[in-house]
Amino acid sequence: MVCLTDDSRHDLSYAPAQSMRIAIRVTGFLAVVLFAWVAPSVRALEAVPAVRMYVLDCGMMSIRDMALFSDTGKYDGQSGSIVDTCFLIRHPQGNLLWDTGLSDALVGHDVPANADGVAIHVGHGLLEQLRQIGILPSDITYLAFSHFHLDHTGNANAFGASTWILNQAELNWALADPTPPIVDPSSFSAFRSAHTIMISADYDVFGDGLVRILRTPGHTPGHQVLMVKLPSSGVVILSGDLYHLQADRAFRSGSGAQVMRVNVSRADTLASMDRVENIIRNTHARLIVQHDPGDYQRLPKSPAFMD
Repeated sequence: MVCLTDDSRHDLSYAPAQSMRIAIRVTGFLAVVLFAWVAPSVRALEAVPAVRMYVLDCGMMSIRDMALFSDTGKYDGQSGSIVDTCFLIRHPQGNLLWDTGLSDALVGHDVPANADGVAIHVGHGLLEQLRQIGILPSDITYLAFSHFHLDHTGNANAFGASTWILNQAELNWALADPTPPIVDPSSFSAFRSAHTIMISADYDVFGDGLVRILRTPGHTPGHQVLMVKLPSSGVVILSGDLYHLQADRAFRSGSGAQVMRVNVSRADTLASMDRVENIIRNTHARLIVQHDPGDYQRLPKSPAFMD
């Protein structure tokens, strides 16, 4: 979700990362067992007549002090929570899974609040939610990520049969030595044997302008958002970690856009925010902030969908 720069590490620890690392160690064996059942689909999945979007619960974190989420002090001393949301985009030409959330291995294994007051909960497995709407991992045509922080890559390796759409700058950064904080390369290691499409700019997933990945660096070097044109709901943009709360947006905060203290580039973040806000104005799009609990509550939940 975030990354710590070298300058920030000496006085700031990112507590959710500590909790997630503990959880990964505790549940590593469970993850192996969990994904062992994944097998190729033996039936043809019925195509959809138009684009639709499913909202998937991929976990949540409760945080005692949200200070990390603004470099202007806006959230200092305030408690809060963020959700981890994944999205399935069904298109007449195939299926795109956008982000894979916290690991399904954490289901039933909550990480209680640590010394920094951060607790992690995964109540519903991503794979089970997909199964409930008739989707197996082998039915996912394309897999793409807003970025490679481990709360977005937790279940990536279950989709080794998919085509992975990867941002080259993000991949280079995530595989650097030493590994950046909040990145677990083992969680997305299946890309090495999967079919991949490497991108460095905006990308039209199905070639018809309906599902587009937009380059928005700043949170991480290759951060991206997803723009989807739905037949009834119109244009929606999935934020990744461009914002973490709707209150981060300049016109909502009343004090300018809120940038995380630990983003890799403040200037790139602000430029990306400006680009997306202009797109929203020009296309009358709805921005869905993937980590915002209020946005999540207002969305139809799978097996319902937006169209």
